[in-house]
Amino acid sequence: MRPVRKAVFPVAGLGTRFLPATKAMPKEMLPVVDKPLIQYAVEEAVAAGITDLIFVTGRHKRAIEDHFDSAPEMEAELARKGKAELLAIVQGILPPNVSCIYIRQSAPLGLGHAVLTAAPIVGDEPFAVLLADDLLDADRPVIGQLIDAALTHQGSILGVQNVPLSETDKYGIVATDPVGPRTERVRHIVEKPKPDVAPSTLAVVGRYVLDARIFAHLRQTQAGAGGEIQLTDGIASLMNEKPVFAHRYDGIRYDCGNKEGMFRATVALARKYHGLEP
Repeated sequence: MRPVRKAVFPVAGLGTRFLPATKAMPKEMLPVVDKPLIQYAVEEAVAAGITDLIFVTGRHKRAIEDHFDSAPEMEAELARKGKAELLAIVQGILPPNVSCIYIRQSAPLGLGHAVLTAAPIVGDEPFAVLLADDLLDADRPVIGQLIDAALTHQGSILGVQNVPLSETDKYGIVATDPVGPRTERVRHIVEKPKPDVAPSTLAVVGRYVLDARIFAHLRQTQAGAGGEIQLTDGIASLMNEKPVFAHRYDGIRYDCGNKEGMFRATVALARKYHGLEP
């Protein structure tokens, strides 16, 4: 398996759960303390050695592109005023060896379709997928943990955690067989099963390392749950050709796709990294 150097960030969603804040601002640009949500996912990828960041965007997402671009006027003004610390923060959002690529998803056809949209850029390399809604706080970057597991087991890796049985209908759920201390081979995966038919409570969260063969399977995938092309269904098809594994990552997940999760993340990170109390 080749090194993983590319990461896909599906950021085309409308963010309707956060209206009216997201009427004119991308959900991914909402701040958690002093950084936009998308920056946490990007920093995680960069810390794991990712050098090519592929953003699958939609309309009204220009702010994401602007955030990761240079800001000559702001930088010049900060330099003129001698605000060296702030200037370093602005200039250090991305290391110089990291590239950003932006591609537009033509229609909101689901996560599987968003990932497939990145196929021309990814090519035939293994790649990571990070969903910014899942903010993962860990000593070692979670996507780096998954990359290590992918190289060890020579297969695609899904980040997983146990969830309450009552919540299985919110996730892709896997049934597995153990192959290591934290890694298990997936023998069955289903999207959002009702609790009474869920094969387990082991849920896939927003971190993946995928073999490029997933694209061929996504091209053949029909609309599934919610009338969308589900990445879960593409993975289920890929399993017929190549092994897929689940990795119980070490870290804390905050579901920032809803207001409660965003609030919890803000309070926890404010306390841990900034010494702030509500």
